[in-house]
Amino acid sequence: MKISVDDLSGRDIAEFLQAHVDEMRAITPLESKHALDLDGLRVPEVTFWTAYDGDTLVGCGAVKRIEEGHAEIKSMRTEPTRKRSGVASRLLAHIISEARGMGYRRLSLETGATDFFAPARALYEKFEFTYCAPFANYREDPNSAFMTRLL
Repeated sequence: MKISVDDLSGRDIAEFLQAHVDEMRAITPLESKHALDLDGLRVPEVTFWTAYDGDTLVGCGAVKRIEEGHAEIKSMRTEPTRKRSGVASRLLAHIISEARGMGYRRLSLETGATDFFAPARALYEKFEFTYCAPFANYREDPNSAFMTRLL
């Protein structure tokens, strides 16, 4: 698997991210959906990575700068047919390492609180993220779980 920074200009990543946004809209109330679309990811404070297995896009993820030393993980997604195959773990390990190299001292994230998101929460727990209060511009939301870890 090859993980690299992506400029978000390819059609395959656009379709992959649209599927992510569509899925989040289908299972999460609109006021609780925080997935970023392409325009939301094409900003200077976001670094975005894609994971390819050969020519097949199998995952993606990003960090968004919140403030000096603190970033948020955004747009973590694994190709549905590749879930539970190690893609997300490799991608998250890569993102954590890169974030540390970029000078971040803390990574935080928002994910869903429903059963659908239990595998995502378990992944973050495996990587030593702990539950926390809302951060940045988030507010308490019964559909959201907030997590953080020091680097």
